[in-house]
Amino acid sequence: MRTSEREVVFRVCDYDLAATLTSGQAFRWYQHGDTWEGVIGSHWVRLRSSQDSIIAETARPVTNWEWLTHYFQIHLGLGDVLASFPQDESMNSAVMACHGLRLLQQDPWECLASFILSSTKQIVQIRQIVSLLCKGYGEPVAVPPGHPPAFAFPSPARLAETTEAELRDCKMGFRAPYLLKTARIIATGQLDLDGLRQMSVERARAELLQLPGVGRKIADCVLLFAYGFQSAFPVDVWIMKALRELYFPRRRLSNLRLQRFTETYFGPNAGYAQQYLFHYMRTQRPLMLSKPKAGRSHSAA
Repeated sequence: MRTSEREVVFRVCDYDLAATLTSGQAFRWYQHGDTWEGVIGSHWVRLRSSQDSIIAETARPVTNWEWLTHYFQIHLGLGDVLASFPQDESMNSAVMACHGLRLLQQDPWECLASFILSSTKQIVQIRQIVSLLCKGYGEPVAVPPGHPPAFAFPSPARLAETTEAELRDCKMGFRAPYLLKTARIIATGQLDLDGLRQMSVERARAELLQLPGVGRKIADCVLLFAYGFQSAFPVDVWIMKALRELYFPRRRLSNLRLQRFTETYFGPNAGYAQQYLFHYMRTQRPLMLSKPKAGRSHSAA
């Protein structure tokens, strides 16, 4: 790793930045030519990548880049993860097509709120809602001279002060009361999101399922993308169809049977395997599914 006050160069191997940022995990990254821009915490970040490096630029000086290495999971050995996947034709095809796809490790509150807003929406729509929410209620962050304003994700306390009508102005529709009630639960300390890290995945999932607007799929997305629980295997419409098409094309299994299959078949990094299958089906085999290529359906929330 090479650093300066506003730039860091990470040496990486098998890291497909574009696939990682567009694979339905996070909703605040936008491509501008050969760069990507987004906000992580209170930092505006511009990214460039090559075959063996990721270059990150910030607008203000940085003395410790640990927050960025954590977010991008720079030091994870992808080879060990891929070797743990089941060696079947479908999984091997997904790995070949999406090699270099990584899981991010996001802030739990931003991840939770974003996936509450994702229900029945496609990625482009989720990005729009999140952008409006941040612009309306997030704190401004430092940006380069002449750059349009950028904003941090609003805190639970800030959103707890809003009204349902105000949140609906961010085009989130029926999701507004869910987000508002959840923000108030977190802001008042009824649920400690940081405390979930110390729990078993089953207990952490049970806690998340008590929140308004959070079903099994959304809970598993948060467990996987914010906490790194690899046994969490989010099952949405895309994944349900992928499992049926790729693994049970001539059998009619119930949703419950499919869920149990995911819990035993995909090994210790099942969550990672899920992301490979999802991105493979969405980008490489879109004609197999009835959903459009552009986004991720979350109707199985």
